[in-house]
Amino acid sequence: MARLTKDDKARNEAAIRAAMEHVLAGNLPPGGKCDLKTLAALANVTRTGFYPKKARDGSERPGAYQHLAEEFERRVKQLQDAGEIVDPRAAQIERLKTQNAELRERVAKRDEELLKLTEFRALAISRLAAQHDEIERLRKQVTSGENVRRLPSAGTAPYGSCS
Repeated sequence: MARLTKDDKARNEAAIRAAMEHVLAGNLPPGGKCDLKTLAALANVTRTGFYPKKARDGSERPGAYQHLAEEFERRVKQLQDAGEIVDPRAAQIERLKTQNAELRERVAKRDEELLKLTEFRALAISRLAAQHDEIERLRKQVTSGENVRRLPSAGTAPYGSCS
Protein backbone atom coordinates (compact mmCIF):
# COMPACT_ATOMS: atom_id res chain seq x y z
CA MET A 1 0.00 0.00 0.00
CA ALA A 2 1.46 3.32 -1.03
CA ARG A 3 2.11 6.03 1.52
CA LEU A 4 0.30 9.32 1.22
CA THR A 5 2.35 12.27 0.19
CA LYS A 6 1.94 15.55 2.01
CA ASP A 7 0.13 16.98 -1.00
CA ASP A 8 -2.26 14.01 -1.15
CA LYS A 9 -2.94 14.22 2.58
CA ALA A 10 -3.57 18.00 2.38
CA ARG A 11 -5.86 17.50 -0.63
CA ASN A 12 -7.77 14.71 1.20
CA GLU A 13 -8.08 16.83 4.36
CA ALA A 14 -9.48 19.72 2.30
CA ALA A 15 -11.96 17.33 0.66
CA ILE A 16 -12.95 15.94 4.07
CA ARG A 17 -13.46 19.45 5.49
CA ALA A 18 -15.58 20.43 2.46
CA ALA A 19 -17.62 17.22 2.84
CA MET A 20 -17.92 17.93 6.58
CA GLU A 21 -19.42 21.38 5.89
CA HIS A 22 -21.72 19.85 3.30
CA VAL A 23 -22.98 17.15 5.70
CA LEU A 24 -23.30 19.51 8.67
CA ALA A 25 -25.40 21.84 6.54
CA GLY A 26 -27.88 18.97 6.16
CA ASN A 27 -27.08 18.23 2.51
CA LEU A 28 -26.92 14.46 2.67
CA PRO A 29 -26.75 12.22 -0.37
CA PRO A 30 -29.63 9.77 -0.90
CA GLY A 31 -29.31 6.96 1.62
CA GLY A 32 -26.62 8.83 3.55
CA LYS A 33 -26.56 9.60 7.23
CA CYS A 34 -24.73 12.14 9.31
CA ASP A 35 -21.85 9.76 9.99
CA LEU A 36 -18.24 9.00 9.12
CA LYS A 37 -19.20 6.55 6.37
CA THR A 38 -21.06 9.25 4.46
CA LEU A 39 -18.30 11.75 5.16
CA ALA A 40 -15.68 9.39 3.73
CA ALA A 41 -17.84 8.64 0.68
CA LEU A 42 -18.38 12.35 -0.06
CA ALA A 43 -14.68 13.14 0.36
CA ASN A 44 -13.75 10.09 -1.69
CA VAL A 45 -11.38 8.75 0.97
CA THR A 46 -11.34 5.45 2.82
CA ARG A 47 -12.96 5.26 6.24
CA THR A 48 -9.98 3.55 7.74
CA GLY A 49 -8.13 6.86 7.95
CA PHE A 50 -10.64 8.04 10.56
CA TYR A 51 -9.79 5.29 13.05
CA PRO A 52 -6.68 4.50 15.09
CA LYS A 53 -4.20 1.98 13.70
CA LYS A 54 -2.21 -0.74 15.39
CA ALA A 55 1.47 -0.67 14.80
CA ARG A 56 3.40 -3.89 14.31
CA ASP A 57 4.59 -3.75 17.89
CA GLY A 58 0.94 -3.72 19.10
CA SER A 59 0.79 -0.07 20.08
CA GLU A 60 -1.89 2.25 18.72
CA ARG A 61 -1.19 5.21 16.53
CA PRO A 62 -3.71 7.74 15.30
CA GLY A 63 -5.30 7.36 11.90
CA ALA A 64 -4.37 9.80 9.16
CA TYR A 65 -7.67 11.70 9.49
CA GLN A 66 -8.66 10.72 13.04
CA HIS A 67 -8.45 14.33 14.19
CA LEU A 68 -10.99 15.27 11.51
CA ALA A 69 -13.28 12.45 12.60
CA GLU A 70 -13.13 13.68 16.19
CA GLU A 71 -13.82 17.24 15.05
CA PHE A 72 -16.77 16.04 12.97
CA GLU A 73 -18.28 14.06 15.85
CA ARG A 74 -17.75 16.99 18.23
CA ARG A 75 -19.48 19.41 15.83
CA VAL A 76 -22.39 17.02 15.28
CA LYS A 77 -22.81 16.72 19.06
CA GLN A 78 -22.72 20.52 19.45
CA LEU A 79 -25.43 20.91 16.82
CA GLN A 80 -27.55 18.24 18.47
CA ASP A 81 -27.10 19.84 21.89
CA ALA A 82 -28.17 23.17 20.38
CA GLY A 83 -31.39 21.51 19.18
CA GLU A 84 -30.51 21.39 15.49
CA ILE A 85 -31.02 18.12 13.71
CA VAL A 86 -28.49 17.76 10.94
CA ASP A 87 -29.74 14.43 9.67
CA PRO A 88 -33.15 14.85 7.98
CA ARG A 89 -33.84 11.16 8.54
CA ALA A 90 -33.43 11.64 12.30
CA ALA A 91 -35.84 14.58 12.12
CA GLN A 92 -38.30 12.42 10.20
CA ILE A 93 -37.97 9.64 12.76
CA GLU A 94 -38.65 12.08 15.60
CA ARG A 95 -41.63 13.54 13.75
CA LEU A 96 -43.03 10.07 13.09
CA LYS A 97 -42.55 9.04 16.73
CA THR A 98 -44.46 12.12 17.87
CA GLN A 99 -47.19 11.53 15.30
CA ASN A 100 -47.41 7.88 16.33
CA ALA A 101 -47.83 8.84 20.00
CA GLU A 102 -50.58 11.33 19.09
CA LEU A 103 -52.39 8.75 16.98
CA ARG A 104 -52.18 6.14 19.73
CA GLU A 105 -53.68 8.66 22.16
CA ARG A 106 -56.50 9.47 19.73
CA VAL A 107 -57.25 5.78 19.20
CA ALA A 108 -57.35 5.21 22.96
CA LYS A 109 -59.81 8.11 23.40
CA ARG A 110 -61.97 6.82 20.55
CA ASP A 111 -61.98 3.32 22.05
CA GLU A 112 -63.06 4.78 25.39
CA GLU A 113 -65.85 6.79 23.72
CA LEU A 114 -66.95 3.73 21.75
CA LEU A 115 -67.16 1.68 24.94
CA LYS A 116 -69.29 4.39 26.61
CA LEU A 117 -71.58 4.61 23.59
CA THR A 118 -71.95 0.83 23.46
CA GLU A 119 -72.92 0.77 27.14
CA PHE A 120 -75.39 3.63 26.56
CA ARG A 121 -76.94 1.80 23.61
CA ALA A 122 -77.42 -1.37 25.66
CA LEU A 123 -79.05 0.66 28.46
CA ALA A 124 -81.28 2.55 26.03
CA ILE A 125 -82.41 -0.66 24.32
CA SER A 126 -83.22 -2.30 27.65
CA ARG A 127 -85.22 0.76 28.74
CA LEU A 128 -87.12 0.82 25.45
CA ALA A 129 -87.90 -2.88 25.82
CA ALA A 130 -89.17 -2.31 29.38
CA GLN A 131 -91.32 0.62 28.22
CA HIS A 132 -92.69 -1.46 25.35
CA ASP A 133 -93.58 -4.28 27.74
CA GLU A 134 -95.35 -1.81 30.07
CA ILE A 135 -97.33 -0.32 27.16
CA GLU A 136 -98.37 -3.79 26.01
CA ARG A 137 -99.42 -4.72 29.56
CA LEU A 138 -101.52 -1.56 29.87
CA ARG A 139 -103.18 -2.18 26.48
CA LYS A 140 -104.12 -5.69 27.52
CA GLN A 141 -105.52 -4.37 30.78
CA VAL A 142 -107.68 -1.83 28.94
CA THR A 143 -109.05 -4.39 26.52
CA SER A 144 -109.76 -6.99 29.21
CA GLY A 145 -111.97 -4.57 31.17
CA GLU A 146 -110.71 -5.51 34.64
CA ASN A 147 -110.55 -2.70 37.21
CA VAL A 148 -110.71 -0.09 34.53
CA ARG A 149 -113.49 2.43 34.32
CA ARG A 150 -114.15 4.45 31.29
CA LEU A 151 -114.30 8.18 31.76
CA PRO A 152 -117.40 9.90 30.51
CA SER A 153 -117.11 11.62 27.22
CA ALA A 154 -116.41 15.31 27.20
CA GLY A 155 -119.87 16.23 25.87
CA THR A 156 -121.95 15.41 28.97
CA ALA A 157 -121.49 16.39 32.58
CA PRO A 158 -122.38 13.50 34.95
CA TYR A 159 -123.50 15.51 37.95
CA GLY A 160 -125.01 18.58 36.45
CA SER A 161 -123.60 21.82 35.31
CA CYS A 162 -121.60 24.15 37.41
CA SER A 163 -123.46 27.25 36.33
